[in-house]
Amino acid sequence: MLEIAPEKVAHIIIKAREYDAKVAAEFPNEGSGSEGEPEDILEDMPDDTTRPELVEFIESLNDDEQAHLVALAWVGRGTFEPDEFEEAVETARNEKINSTAEYLLGIPLLADYLEEGLEKLGYPVEDIEGEIL
Repeated sequence: MLEIAPEKVAHIIIKAREYDAKVAAEFPNEGSGSEGEPEDILEDMPDDTTRPELVEFIESLNDDEQAHLVALAWVGRGTFEPDEFEEAVETARNEKINSTAEYLLGIPLLADYLEEGLEKLGYPVEDIEGEIL
């Protein structure tokens, strides 16, 4: 059984998509004549709060919620099957060394994996995300 509210996972999915949409900040050379481009709004600027907010939210989860979140990503990625979810949770608990948030944010396609994990466990992601948006 999932011990993290699907709405919390949906919030993380939405924030992770925002974070993934960012591009590395590139500063134009002085005198290049380059003005701001439309995609500049997506650049990962030093004062952007998306990553810190996501880290803070994940770190504010209790240990069980964090383990279930990691296990959910693993199920979505295909590392574990849905019927192995409890084993995935136990593995997440046993293998935790550092920050769960930093680990998860280091996974490419995190939002997709969390979404897929929810779907595989029978949670309707569109309905859950719709409640948050």
